[in-house]
Amino acid sequence: MIIAENRHRPMRVPGTRMGGARMGQEQVVRAMGLSILSGEYPEGALLPPEADLMARFGVSRTVLREVLKTLAAKGLVVSKTRVGTRVRPQVNWNMFDSDLLSWRVELGMDVRFLGSLYEIRLAVEPAAAALAALRRSDAQLARLRAIIEEFRRKDHTRASFAETDLAFHLEVAAASGNPFMRAVGAIIEAALVVTFADTAPVEDQARLHSTAEEHAAIVEAIAAGDATAAARAMTDVIETGRRNRTAALQSHLAAAQTT
Repeated sequence: MIIAENRHRPMRVPGTRMGGARMGQEQVVRAMGLSILSGEYPEGALLPPEADLMARFGVSRTVLREVLKTLAAKGLVVSKTRVGTRVRPQVNWNMFDSDLLSWRVELGMDVRFLGSLYEIRLAVEPAAAALAALRRSDAQLARLRAIIEEFRRKDHTRASFAETDLAFHLEVAAASGNPFMRAVGAIIEAALVVTFADTAPVEDQARLHSTAEEHAAIVEAIAAGDATAAARAMTDVIETGRRNRTAALQSHLAAAQTT
C-alpha cells in the first residue's frame, strides 16, 4: 500500500501543466516518472500518444522525445516504431537510479519497499565497515570519531539527527576504499534520509545515547582493524533501524486504515 496516493485512480502530479504554463524537460521527466511509479501508467501499458502528452505538459515533440529517452535510460519505458511507448515491468526499473529512488520515496513508503531497502543495506554496509577496518586512513577515522561526538549531542532535531546518521554511513562507505560502496551509499541517500528522520530518537535521551554508542562500536572496531567486529556492529545498527522503522510504518498504516 502506498500511503501518498491511491494506486487505482489517476494522480495529479505536482508540476503538470496548469493554466497554460509550460514545463521544462526535467519537470516533465519527474512528472512522468511519478505517474509511472504511482501506477497512473501501469506496467505493460502504452503511454498516451505523443500529441496528448505534448498538450498535457505544454512541450514540443523534440522535448518530449528527450524525456522519453531519459525515462528509457532509467528502465521505465521502451519505445517501438509504429507501436508506441510502453511501460516496462518493474523488474526492469533501475532502482539504483537516484531520481527514480527519490520519486519512489516521494510517493510514500510501504512495508515491501522498506524491506527491500534494508536488504540492500544489510548486503552492502557491513561489508563496507569490514573493508573500512582494513583500509581507513587516519583522517577518515578522525572524521568518524567527530561524527560520533555529533551523535552524542542532546539537542538534536529530527533533521539534524538524520543528517548526522547519513553522514556517518556515507563516511564508512568512503573509508571502505571501494568506489562502488560509496556510489551505492549516494544512490540510496534519499531513502536513508526518510527512514532516519522518521525514527530519530530525539525525544528519548536514553535511546539517543544508545544509538550513539551503537555507532561508536562500529568506529572502535574500525579503529582496531577488526573487520569481523565492524561488520557485526554495523549489522546490529541496521537491524535496530529496520525494527524501529517497520514498527513505525505498520503503526502509521494501521492508523490510516481506520480513518
